[in-house]
Parts: sequence; structure tokens; C-alpha cells
Amino acid sequence: MGADKSSRAVELEIDGKLRVFDIDDPKLPGWVDENDFTSDNYPYEKKLKRDEYDDTLEALQIELVKVQTWLGETGNRVISVFEGRDAAGKGGSIGATRAYMNPRSARIVALPKPTETERGQWYYQRYVDHFPTSGEFVMFDRSWYNRAGVEPVMGFCTPEQHAHFLEETPHFERMPVKAGIHLFKFWLNIGREMQLKRFHDRRHSKLKAWKLSPMDIASLNKWDDYTQMRDLMLKETHTEHAPWTVVRANDKRRARINVIRTILQELPYTGKDKGAIGEIDHNIVGSGIEGTRS
Repeated sequence: MGADKSSRAVELEIDGKLRVFDIDDPKLPGWVDENDFTSDNYPYEKKLKRDEYDDTLEALQIELVKVQTWLGETGNRVISVFEGRDAAGKGGSIGATRAYMNPRSARIVALPKPTETERGQWYYQRYVDHFPTSGEFVMFDRSWYNRAGVEPVMGFCTPEQHAHFLEETPHFERMPVKAGIHLFKFWLNIGREMQLKRFHDRRHSKLKAWKLSPMDIASLNKWDDYTQMRDLMLKETHTEHAPWTVVRANDKRRARINVIRTILQELPYTGKDKGAIGEIDHNIVGSGIEGTRS
């Protein structure tokens, strides 16, 4: 193994055992492969069957088309925030949600790091600039909650800025909600072995390699730090007017379906087919910090 490869190997303490993980080694360690799907006590042993997933998703996407028609006719607005562990499937959930909606009024917002000008602005300003106008459905692929997770863990903000964010965000979110915007906040959670497997898949796939960022590599041994920040975020910003929906996402198929069901059950759109929507799976969907308890 060359020096450049060995530098990527990290020691990780998982369930009381010291493990070595080298993301550059093309062979996935057996201890990851054996435990990825059921990590974090995931309640299912296998993925949702493909046929069931495809049929269910199609029915839900038909309902989302109805939602978009309703938004256009009534001027209602929707914001859906997607946060979660790295590699938890945020992009896939967003893609499944928007797949058959008209992109002119169903927008995805994935902002790069702030510019020098933006760093001098009110923290929330660059996000507010992308809030929906009449009839729009906006999905944030990461959001103002960068300041609750990535920034404090990686040292991109001060402890004072982090504390201020946690104090002010419930008040900030009250404004769009009181203005009539429907606000959803999703935290996608995965087990540690599942995260390592997905990172490894990205590293060794020519199609997915772009998804693996230097930040992902740097976060390999910061699992506990992110957990601490996540729990503090959920404790301080889970409110009655802007609650967190936590989705256990080891199975991307079940996660996507339940994200969409949550949105559809909440919105009072015309022509809602409750039978097509189905019931939320509370084995994997929870609310606030209690939703992270396995």
C-alpha cells in the first residue's frame, strides 16, 4: 500500500471495537458488509422489494402532481428542507419528490459555500433569497442548518455564532410559517456502517465519485461530534410550528416513500387520494430527537 493510500486509513471505534477503515482499499471490510443494512438497529433486514417500491412511488408521484396543480391554482407555497448524515440519501429523496413536477415551479436549491459578500450578510439572507414565490415548491438540499452541523464540527463558525443560530432559528422559522408557507424539515439518519459502505461505493464508482467530497473524508472520524451537534440541533429547533421529521434511511426506498407520504399527508391539496398515499411507517419515521432513538 502506498503512502498516499495509507494516509486515508483511519481508526474508528464502533460499538466498543477499534476498527481500521481504508476508503482507498477496493475491498469493503467484512465488518462493514455484514452490518451495513441493519446498523443503528434498523428494523428491516432487506430492502423494500423493487416492484412494490416502483408501484408505491408512482402512486405518490401522481399525488405530487396534484399538489403542484393546487399550488398553481391557490398560490400556496412549500419549503422542504433536507438535512441528514453525509450519504444519507438527501439527493435521492429530493429527486424522487421532484421527478414528475414541473421544474419551473418546483425548484431545488443547493447552495455552494458563501462568497465574501454573503459572509458579511445576515446569516439567513442568502437562503431567504431562494424562498418560494406564489405557487412554488422549493427543496433545500442542505440549508441554513449548515450552521447546526457542518460548520461547528469543522470549525467554520465560532461557538458564539453556533449558539446564536440555535437561539434565533425557531424565531426565524416562525416568520415564513406565519406568512402561510408550508415548511417541512427532514433529517435523514443512517447507521455508521451504512455510511461507510456508501462512502466506499462512491470512492470506487466512476459514476458516483463526484459525490465523495474532501469534507466526507474529513468527517470519517467525527461521527460522535456530528451526533452531538445533531442532538443539540433537534433539541433546540424542533418546534410546534416547525417540527423535525426524522427518517431512518438505511433503505433508501423506504426513506423516499415516507418522506413523500409525510408531505402529502400534511398538505390540504385538492383531490387528495388517502388510499394512494398510504400510511407512514413509524418503524422508521419519528419526530424530533426521539426519532433518532433506535
